[in-house]
Amino acid sequence: MQIVLASTSRYRQEIIARLGLPFHAEPPVCDETPLPGETALETALRLARAKAQSLAEKHPQALIIGSDQVALLDGQQIGKPGSFENGVKMLQWMSGRTVVFHSALALYNSAEGRLQETVGITRVTLRELSEAQIRNYLEREPDALHCAGSAKSEGLGGALLERVESDDPNALIGVPLFKLITMLANEGVEILR
Repeated sequence: MQIVLASTSRYRQEIIARLGLPFHAEPPVCDETPLPGETALETALRLARAKAQSLAEKHPQALIIGSDQVALLDGQQIGKPGSFENGVKMLQWMSGRTVVFHSALALYNSAEGRLQETVGITRVTLRELSEAQIRNYLEREPDALHCAGSAKSEGLGGALLERVESDDPNALIGVPLFKLITMLANEGVEILR
């Protein structure tokens, strides 16, 4: 069965590629705006599910992977900053604090109409950061502006972090890989065959 990743994120593609399975990636058709009153976990799950199911008509015989990540601090969802100055403000707010990242994963079997979904929780404590350190980081790691809260842990962003607590280190980068392996096995796809 064909495997499709509903994402244009090169980081998610790199994680999936580690499994050594043939797959291809394409953009999902999905409005990523959080709904009023929705928790971070609910937003992440809804968007992962919507991304996976958005490609079902185009791929009626596929296993479609959808993923979404929502960060939470003080009860507020933290999105992608979109601009350098917004990135500075976000990181100043997060400095010295613990942010909870909800990394949702959905696997949709479009032939059977079967959906599996889960959320990986990662608690990230940032170091106390000066404005100069934050600006230097964002100048040196411009891709961070496309990450929730500008915290791109897989690059220079590792220097921002004091501690990471998770049952899967891949979840922080965008895909709970350990759980995906189980989901694929449930669909008859064995990684170590």
